[in-house]
Amino acid sequence: MKVVYVSTLERGGPLTHVKQLAPRVAAEGVDVQVLCGSEAVATSVRELGLQAEAVPVAHKLDVLGGGRALWRKLDGADVVHTHDRRAGLFGRLAGRLRGARVVHTLHGMPEEIAARVGRPDAPEPPGVSRGRIVWLEHGYLPLEAGLTRLGHVVAPSRAMADFMLDHGFSPRLLHVIPYGIEPGNGVAEPQERDLLVAGVAANLEYWKGVDVLLEAARLVQAPLRLEIYGVGSLADELQRRAHGVDARFHGFAPDMPARLVQVDVLVQPSRADNLPLSILEAMAAGLPVVGTRVGGIPELVVDGETGLVVEPEDPAALAAALDALAAAPEWRRELGRRGRERVAEHFSAEGIARRTVALYEDLCASST
Repeated sequence: MKVVYVSTLERGGPLTHVKQLAPRVAAEGVDVQVLCGSEAVATSVRELGLQAEAVPVAHKLDVLGGGRALWRKLDGADVVHTHDRRAGLFGRLAGRLRGARVVHTLHGMPEEIAARVGRPDAPEPPGVSRGRIVWLEHGYLPLEAGLTRLGHVVAPSRAMADFMLDHGFSPRLLHVIPYGIEPGNGVAEPQERDLLVAGVAANLEYWKGVDVLLEAARLVQAPLRLEIYGVGSLADELQRRAHGVDARFHGFAPDMPARLVQVDVLVQPSRADNLPLSILEAMAAGLPVVGTRVGGIPELVVDGETGLVVEPEDPAALAAALDALAAAPEWRRELGRRGRERVAEHFSAEGIARRTVALYEDLCASST
């Protein structure tokens, strides 16, 4: 069986997922090829021992260039598995024309409506026109549901799947397979120091709620330092808002798992999220997690067992959770241990790869 993965991204969670999934699928005896958005990404994939080629797709209307190039590269594929919107648009159409089974992982919703995943009463984000919301509800979502009928779609969280079912996606074509994570190379241990070090790894955008974390940091009673990893349009604004807070901004960190052993707790203060890989990475490293009750985060973080779950946009609750962890290093150690066990049982890269290969085999054996 030959599986071709298609990703047009330069960085981010979907690309990280492909790099974790594809080698494990290949280890199951599958012939794997990865089509990437640039030669730099293709090189990084080849370093994992996989076949990879750069097939840039400039934009969603790049039919003659990127779309045609993708079609030529899919010859002989049994399964085409796409992982972002541009890849999903061109890869699914080209895959069907080539006679392949088509799978698309829907990693997230557009940010303007993403907060509704697992949180139907979420307020609309500031600065977004009502016309944009109407288009997403009555234009984008029906179009995405229609594209799904070219093949099958994977939702990484139950919350995402429920949202999709509520918006016209076919239950027959929808599968829930979470992200997987490799076992942590290092296990974080509570450090003997006079402050709590909290890390956050996220795009610096409104829906990730880093501004809420900065506000919470002003309310925390225990000594606290924030280590903030990520890039985004709000980077400059957040650095200004961090004035008076012990916060360090590091930008994009490609070696995030290695950085995690330097912090005591990972914080995911999101207003909207699906199934954050940063949480899985932290749990694999034995770190406790403080996350918000949005999207698939409660499917990862078991409140009181592997971390703490608070309501979104509640700086006081976030501060109280951080104070509780600051006062109890042994409790942090126990939460981290249980989180590591939960990852090994439910979210191992090997186990998720086997589930994915089983889906491919079922699709190839089916006549529909």
